[in-house]
Amino acid sequence: MDNADGTDRCETDCAHADVVEQVKREAVELDRVNDLAELFKALADQTRLRIIHSLLNRELCVCDMCDVLGMQQSAVSHQLRVLRNLRIVKRRKEGKMMYYSIDDQHVEGLFLQALHHISHK
Repeated sequence: MDNADGTDRCETDCAHADVVEQVKREAVELDRVNDLAELFKALADQTRLRIIHSLLNRELCVCDMCDVLGMQQSAVSHQLRVLRNLRIVKRRKEGKMMYYSIDDQHVEGLFLQALHHISHK
């Protein structure tokens, strides 16, 4: 419940030392938090989300992806590089064509769960 002044805070300073210590012991290591932040930062971009969605059900070459997204190849390639560096997508070359697909089923699951979450607000 909001306080009378509208803030979301305790009305008294009464930290529970045992709870605080337990949470601190179970805290995620800082380097893992940084990795999580990088993942979520990558997923916070609309173009990268559209790329992931496009790749959920099929592998696409860069040219097809440009047409799907309505973007220039240089812009799409830049976003694909970001996703590839984070191991979210992978690529394979076939002749002169470069094909991309989802590389991490966990990210696919996270994307689908988030899509489901916002669809049921």
